[in-house]
Amino acid sequence: MANIFDQYENYSQKPAFYGGGRRISRPELSTSGFINVGLETDEPMFRKIKLDLRPPDTVSHMVVRNNHLVLAMANKTIFRIDLKNIDTPDEIEIPVSDKTAGVKIHQLFLDPFGNHLLVSLSGKDGELNSNVLYLLKNLKKTKPCNKMKGHVLTAVAWNLHNKDNGTGPILFGTSKGLIFETELTLGDDRNLFSSNIEVYWKQVFDVRSNITSLELHKYPNSDTDYFVLATTPNRLYQFLGKTLLGAEPPVLQSLFNNYNNDTMRFYELPCDLEYSQLQLYQKTVHDCPCLMAWMTGAGIYHGSIDCSGKLGKDSVTKDTGLIYYPDEDARVRPIAITLLEFHAIILFQDRLKVICLLNEEMVFLDIFAEIHGKMVGLVKDIVTGKIYAYSERAVFTYIITNEARNVWQIYLDKGDYASAEFHSQNNPVNLDKVRTQQAEQLFNKQKFDESARLYAKTQASFEQVSLKFLAIEETMALKHFLSEKLTSLKAHEKTQITMIVTWIMELYLNQLGILRDTGDKISEKYTALIDEFYSFLEKQKVTDCINNNKNVVYNLISSHGDQETLIHVAFLMKDYERLISYQIDNRNFCEALKILEKYKNPELFYQYSPVLMQSCPKETVGIWISQGRRLNPTKLIPALLQCDQGKNKSQEAEAIRYFEFCVNTLDNKDTSIHNYLLSLYAKLDSEKLMTYLTLQGQDPVYICYDLKYALRVCSEYKHVKACVLIYAAMGLYEEAVDLALKVDVQLAKQNADRPEDDDELRKKLWLKIAKHVVKEENNIKKAMEFLKECNLIKIEDILPFFPDFVTIDHFKEAICSSLKEYNQHIDILQDEMKDATESAQEIRAEIQAFRNRQIYSYFIHFLN
Repeated sequence: MANIFDQYENYSQKPAFYGGGRRISRPELSTSGFINVGLETDEPMFRKIKLDLRPPDTVSHMVVRNNHLVLAMANKTIFRIDLKNIDTPDEIEIPVSDKTAGVKIHQLFLDPFGNHLLVSLSGKDGELNSNVLYLLKNLKKTKPCNKMKGHVLTAVAWNLHNKDNGTGPILFGTSKGLIFETELTLGDDRNLFSSNIEVYWKQVFDVRSNITSLELHKYPNSDTDYFVLATTPNRLYQFLGKTLLGAEPPVLQSLFNNYNNDTMRFYELPCDLEYSQLQLYQKTVHDCPCLMAWMTGAGIYHGSIDCSGKLGKDSVTKDTGLIYYPDEDARVRPIAITLLEFHAIILFQDRLKVICLLNEEMVFLDIFAEIHGKMVGLVKDIVTGKIYAYSERAVFTYIITNEARNVWQIYLDKGDYASAEFHSQNNPVNLDKVRTQQAEQLFNKQKFDESARLYAKTQASFEQVSLKFLAIEETMALKHFLSEKLTSLKAHEKTQITMIVTWIMELYLNQLGILRDTGDKISEKYTALIDEFYSFLEKQKVTDCINNNKNVVYNLISSHGDQETLIHVAFLMKDYERLISYQIDNRNFCEALKILEKYKNPELFYQYSPVLMQSCPKETVGIWISQGRRLNPTKLIPALLQCDQGKNKSQEAEAIRYFEFCVNTLDNKDTSIHNYLLSLYAKLDSEKLMTYLTLQGQDPVYICYDLKYALRVCSEYKHVKACVLIYAAMGLYEEAVDLALKVDVQLAKQNADRPEDDDELRKKLWLKIAKHVVKEENNIKKAMEFLKECNLIKIEDILPFFPDFVTIDHFKEAICSSLKEYNQHIDILQDEMKDATESAQEIRAEIQAFRNRQIYSYFIHFLN
């Protein structure tokens, strides 16, 4: 349970807030764009914790570096503590002799990494018995710095590039104002035969007054440029120059060579204190410092450190100012100070105050209980960034949580929007407040375009902002606001996107319409505006929106009569159907064909070819042919049905041209295509019809048209010869011959020979022809010639067709030829019979001989 003093201390830690005690809330910005506002319940910015240390004597001095804490007691005992393991401290006693009996510990100095400790001793008789003791990290015995005898060490400028067993070149400041350069080491070859720990010792400057602080730092991105800051109770000195740490000692002497007490510049403040303290802020121990604060009797002198070299050769400080102590602190002088990025922490005997460097307001007050004794000092571990305060009997640390949490508000109040925005990056609500206030200021300054773009990044009411710009007729600014707002919307917020896109399009269309009405369509202003509009339309969110709301967008554009934009949007959306419809509606058929040809969408060909075929058949068929196999000819048949009406011969001719391309070039076998082509041939070109039927052949397996349909069409248009070919292809040879005899006997004879495997049918067909020639033409001579053309017909086959009055003279030759053939045939039969008789006799003889051999073999076998 906490005792009454601890409870008092907790109560005494009073945080102050920026802006006259306003508590700054930290709401969060949700993904939906709405802000959830609530009171800040985070930890306080500064919170004190008492370390569990029980010093055995009164604490006089303390330093902390790299989690290594060193305490000096009034009894000249030193405790060295590893804060990661505070239970096992090292106790080191200062060696005391008769000569040093009256000395006391004046100050402790520990390098940033906690390796090298310097104990400054001062005597009762001024500086006569003063000295400096040196203690290495892992040792428990101090060694004196013999060169420092008679000097009170008051300040040390450490070298951040030192080694574990050596300090590297460092600077000492004394109570007399002397600045020495030295290097301390133990076990180094350079002082192997010397009892001194100083590798070398050199006075480099004299400021003629007690030196209270020394800092040595290297410029970033340079190995040779350095600066030194030194303070006395009332003066701040700056030394800038070049040196190289690897050079022969004294290394740092060159930094001071260009200065002397008569000509050098310094900053001086009136002071009634015998001490001052300089503190620098650097983000990490290896970074160049960026801020400085100098505690003096007059106040806190603070500013920035510019390590870029732009300030010239005499200074590294800029943006400096003086924070005066409050009236209530006029009687109580500050003891110590340390510096944070945005705050200075000032320690008094009974309290600790945190002052904001940006607005000089106190943000935290901590009053200490008297039970811990007077407060002695305040130190900062520049490696870990932790702050420690110590009294005569206790050590405290301060937990700092989000030091920059309210910085944005301070910059905002000052009108420094860039800095306010930078410090609001991790807090969407604060960032929104900064941008909103800046947008309002820009609006009031009539910088409407900048204001609009910034408003779009805020959560300010969309309707109110829009009305603000509408009320003053700032169309351009409103467009910028809407465009930026559109950019910030997520893809799933389709309703808001649709509303903003259509609104922006309306604004553009209005502007373009005004320019057209005033005759400025060919002006640069119109061209620039149309280019800007088209660029807007090409944005991904806009194209997606138009794709989802095509009718709304087209109706909007049409209401403004802007056909040029309508065509552009259709092209942009690849809405070729609307483009083609537009061109056809305006009777620009060739333009419609160009669109079809360019984008090669088969479905659009099928959809619009009927209209185009009526208006420009030749060009339409030409584009069909150019598409080759990309188009399905059967789907184009509806576009050609009108060709059957007989009203436009050119359409029919172009239809034939396309189907001939399909059949002859593409080798299309589709029956409907062939039927259509055949019907066009039957209607328009009988010669091509016969050629086509001939090329198709007589084998039904390979014929592509429908035989029955072809027969019906050819019969309808009275193409008898074509019908004969079709009958023959169907295997109806008798019908083919019968029909052929009506027009051409020669055609009949060609078809009579087609059934090659059926002699009986061939003979029958030839007899039909012979009968037709004898009875219809009464041409006996021609009929007799059939006997030579067909070997299946004899004279006796056609004799019944002749009339009774015909004399034998007309066919005597044929009868004689027939009888001669019969005789020849009888002779051949006789020869064949003779040959057969002889062959039979030979066979009987062979049979008899075979029987005889068989009987003989059986008899021999029986005897054995």
